[in-house]
Amino acid sequence: MDHREALSALSPQARSALTERSDAPGLWHLAGHLGGILTLGGLIAIGVPGWPLLLLPQGVLLVFLFTLLHETVHDTPFRTTWLNRWAGAFCGLVLFLPPVWFRWFHFAHHRYTQDPKRDPELASAKPETLPQWVLHVSGVPVWIASLRGVILNAFYRCTDGFVPKARRADVRREARIMLAIYAIASLASLASGSAFLLWVWLIPMALGQPFLRLYLLAEHGFCPYVANMLENTRTTFTNRIIRWLAWNMPYHAEHHSFPTVPFHKLPELHRYLSPHLKETERGYRRFTTRYLRRLS
Repeated sequence: MDHREALSALSPQARSALTERSDAPGLWHLAGHLGGILTLGGLIAIGVPGWPLLLLPQGVLLVFLFTLLHETVHDTPFRTTWLNRWAGAFCGLVLFLPPVWFRWFHFAHHRYTQDPKRDPELASAKPETLPQWVLHVSGVPVWIASLRGVILNAFYRCTDGFVPKARRADVRREARIMLAIYAIASLASLASGSAFLLWVWLIPMALGQPFLRLYLLAEHGFCPYVANMLENTRTTFTNRIIRWLAWNMPYHAEHHSFPTVPFHKLPELHRYLSPHLKETERGYRRFTTRYLRRLS
């Protein structure tokens, strides 16, 4: 049974309940996520004893804003449209990932999941050797690609096939605004002689990026190149902390099967689809171990 057949068994009432959006769950979740970032950032900024130990958890919280950005693409974290847009813009700015550009990238990924010719996530090959895996997990390639993409989109015409021609001006405008904000922040930091942004944002982001890379590898890594979302996407069973950190996106096959379901209702969708899941793993440590064994 593929994802379409599995979802066809849902009653109209169940579908309506699953896709009903609300501001409250997203706002509570965002308050917790941003609260953690602001608290750790404040402790780092004032130099509490042992503050260097806070850089890694700060970085993990920062890079996992990616999962919120990802959700805003689908307009599901919040019922109010402007909340989705502003949350996505904030996350994209923090992550050096333009949200308008990423929206079209991600729509293409959903439309052509695990299609080697059309899924933009497969344009860069997944690591197939141990040195490739180390480089991938370091986050260096994604930093280079992100910065290069913003600069190219700002000063040259966007040529990415997944971005509609009518929206390429929006992509250019967005990239220029992001570069302007980064330039202003950099100049202000230099003028004040402050290393605040370096220690509460950039260095933690570099430290946290490997954790996001490992998490993302589990979503589709070594999944078959087929159209069935219950087979080409992996759900990873993990603890509540990671599910909270990733906005319930470890239920990834469920999300791909029915992407208009808000993050807070994915556990409910999982109860419907769990008998039909083809690719699952019990924990990210087990997936990483299995991935490395397969490389060797």
